[in-house]
Amino acid sequence: MSTEKKKPVSVITGGAGFLGSHLTDHLLREGHKVIAIDNLITGNLDNIAHVRENPDFSFIEHDVTKYIEVPGNIDFIYHFASPASPIDYLELPIQTLKVGALGTHNALGLARAKKARLLLASTSEIYGDPLVHPQPESYWGNVNPIGPRGVYDEAKRFAEAITMAYNRYHGVDTRIVRIFNTYGPRMRPHDGRVVPAFITQALKGEPMTVFGDGKQTRSFCYVSDLINGIYRLSQSDEVNPVNIGNPREMSVLEFAEKIRELCKSTSQIIFKPLPVDDPKIRQPNIARAREILSWEPRMDLEDGLGTTIDYFKSLIDKGML
Repeated sequence: MSTEKKKPVSVITGGAGFLGSHLTDHLLREGHKVIAIDNLITGNLDNIAHVRENPDFSFIEHDVTKYIEVPGNIDFIYHFASPASPIDYLELPIQTLKVGALGTHNALGLARAKKARLLLASTSEIYGDPLVHPQPESYWGNVNPIGPRGVYDEAKRFAEAITMAYNRYHGVDTRIVRIFNTYGPRMRPHDGRVVPAFITQALKGEPMTVFGDGKQTRSFCYVSDLINGIYRLSQSDEVNPVNIGNPREMSVLEFAEKIRELCKSTSQIIFKPLPVDDPKIRQPNIARAREILSWEPRMDLEDGLGTTIDYFKSLIDKGML
C-alpha cells in the first residue's frame, strides 16, 4: 500500500492571466495539482505554456459566468477571473460586472458542492478614492458606483458581499485578499497600467505619459511577494479580508523617473488630463498581514523593476511589441 501523500487539488479561475499564472507556478511548487480555468478574454496561453506538459496541470477554456463543472475532488478554489486594468474594464464593463457577480456566484457554488475552500481575489479598488490613508481593512471606502470605474469597484464589492454571505449562510470555507498594485513579468504590454506603459515607452524612447500632475501616489508590490502572501492567506484560518501589497508609497511622477533611469532612457515625460475618479492616494496598511500571516514584501523595488524591464525587453527583441 502506497504511503504517498495525496496532492491537494486547486482550481484557479483566470488561471491564464498575469496573477493566475504566477499562482499556478507557486501552487505546483507547493505540491498541488492545478486546474486553470480561463475564457482568454484577457488571459494569455503564453503565460502557462511552460506548464502545459506538467502532469499535475490541466487547463479548461471556459467562461465562469456560466455554470462551472469540474470532475473529481477539489480542495481549493482561487477565484481570480476578472478584467483588472482600467482599459479592460472600460472596454468590457458588462463582462466585468458579470464575472464579479455571476462568476463569483458560480465559483462559490462549486466550492459548496465540492466542500472546497475558496479564496476571492478582491482589490484595493474596494477603497475607491480613499479618504483614509493608508487604507486598513476596516475602512469602507469612497466609491462612485456610477462612474466609469464603478463597474470594477462594485463588481469586487459585490463579490466580497456574496462571499461572506456564502460563508455565513452556507458555511462555505472562504478567504478574501485585497490586492494592491502588483507588477512583474507577464503583465500585458498594453493593459493601461503604469508599469507596462512606462517601461514600454521608456524602452522605445517614446514620451512617457503621466496623467494629472503626477503627484497621485501608488504602492507597487512585486508579483512573487504578492503570491506568497496570497498562498499564506489561503492556508490560514482568517476569514475576514486581508490587504496584501507593498506599503512603500511613491508618486506616479517619481515612479516614471525611476523607470526612465533604470531603462537608461532619454524619453520625455509628458502630462495628460487625469481620468475620472482616478484615486489620488493608494497605500496598504498591512498590519494584519504582518500579524496574522507573518508576511511582508521582501523584493526591493529596483530589483523587481529590473526583472520586469528584462521581460519587456525580451518581448521587444522577439518583435512582440
